[in-house]
This record gives sequence, structure tokens and C-alpha cells, in this order.
Amino acid sequence: MAHHFFGYGSLVNRATHAYPGGQPARLDGWRRVWVHVAARPLAYLSVEPALGLSIDGLVAEVPGGDWAALDLREHAYLRHAVEAETGAGRLPAQVYAVPRAEALAPGLRNPVLLSYVDAVVQGFLREWGEEGARRFFATTAGWEAPILNDRADPRYPRAQRLSASETALVDAGLAGVGARLVTAPAAAP
Repeated sequence: MAHHFFGYGSLVNRATHAYPGGQPARLDGWRRVWVHVAARPLAYLSVEPALGLSIDGLVAEVPGGDWAALDLREHAYLRHAVEAETGAGRLPAQVYAVPRAEALAPGLRNPVLLSYVDAVVQGFLREWGEEGARRFFATTAGWEAPILNDRADPRYPRAQRLSASETALVDAGLAGVGARLVTAPAAAP
């Protein structure tokens, strides 16, 4: 039996991992949200149950069911059993989500990295096209989070180089959701 994850953020971008068997998928009853957790200095995407909503993503195989490396990458998240809808039907998978009790709103001291948003949106463009990238922005909550413009010196460890058209699409998507770019995080007290 194969073991699969449902990626909804950077895991949608196949250039950020080497997991085989990737295929576009949809997850019903969940939504993406920007969160911060005490275990991480920056904000990242998570998901939370949301009746009547759906999100696009990517399912891929975890060879041999060895989740150790992916669990390490997704530390501060818990895995939840779900069924993702693929072109071939429903597929059992695991989705990573920050426990609600630990999810905090991002702020100037723990912003979202623009280099992370770039990697995520590039993945959606490759899997779902421009319409999929637009759906990513529309189906993600928490865009009031500050976004640190680190594009010139990316801080995200799996940052990707974007083409001019990809960059323009990210910038337009951020403007469309009213995102606020900042140039430096606030200093700790």
C-alpha cells in the first residue's frame, strides 16, 4: 500500500522535494491559512477544516511509508488522514496542519517570507496554471500577515528562481488580496 501526502503550500512545488508520483489533487472541507507557531520564527501556511470549501494541491508518495524526513520538514505540524480527489479518483493521504491551539496570527516579528510565497505560487502555476495560482490567493486566509520582501536575498531554505512572468503573477496576486510587504522584521524587545 502506498503512502501519500497532500501538499497545499511549498510541497506543491516539485522542485522543493523529490517525492515520487506527484499529481494534482483537491482537498474538500479544508482551507489554507497563514499562521505562526512558537516552534518557528516565521509564518507558514497551514490548513484547517472548513465545511463547504476546497483547496488545490499535490499528492505524492512517501516511499515505504517512511515519514521521518517529511515529518522533520513539517515540524510543528500534525498529520491528519484525509482523502484527496485526483484525476483517477479519491486517494487516501495525510495532510499536515498546525494544531489550532498552537496557531497564532503572524506579525512583524514573525512575517511570511516573500521567497516562500514565490516558491508556493510557482508550484501552483506549474500544476494548475494561472487559474490555479489565482485560486491559491482566493482560497488562502490571513493575507493581513506582513510579508517580508526577501526576494533579493531569499531566507526560505527551498527558495526558487522565478521567471519575470511568474514574479509579475505573484506580485499581482499579492496586490489583489491587499497583502502588505515589509522590508525588515521588527527587532525583538
